[in-house]
Amino acid sequence: MLIVCAEVALVEAELVGGSLACPSCREVLGPWGHARRRVLRCRAGDRWLWPRRARCRGRAVTHVLLPEIALLRRQDEVAVIGAAIEASVAGVGYRRIAAGLRVPADTVRGWLRRFAQRAELLRGHFTRCAVALDPELGPVMPAGSGVADAVEAIAVAARAWVLRFGSADPWRTVSRLTGGGLLATRAPAFPWA
Repeated sequence: MLIVCAEVALVEAELVGGSLACPSCREVLGPWGHARRRVLRCRAGDRWLWPRRARCRGRAVTHVLLPEIALLRRQDEVAVIGAAIEASVAGVGYRRIAAGLRVPADTVRGWLRRFAQRAELLRGHFTRCAVALDPELGPVMPAGSGVADAVEAIAVAARAWVLRFGSADPWRTVSRLTGGGLLATRAPAFPWA
């Protein structure tokens, strides 16, 4: 799995041009069909997603190129999931969040539980990312709870990303920095760990 830009034409050009590298061995990736077609629930409405598949020229293994607007094994756009997490930290209940986002309440509750379970891991990961992106960064201050501390670390890392690379959507940055694994159910293999 490799997180790439959401612009299909740009990803295709990078893939054909040989500028994408295998996340495992850093060899060149080449085109190799597509992954399963699926619907991604977005704020602006449902969107068909047909992720590109690429083959490593060194080890002959394939990788799915997941656009940065999505997370691994999640049907909803990362910005929708991020909005739910932000609302929860602000004190909004999961049912109200679900109604506002037009997502099933059980789905939102699952996101929030998973994020809370991984809060300490995510706080540490995003703090390391922030320091890697901005070595002159000061301390990341506690925000009052494990979940709030994780969200604060995410915000600091997203700011450091913007200062280094330019304007970017914070939740897309989160998807990139976690390799799509923000709410993963397995042990993380974060690309920046």
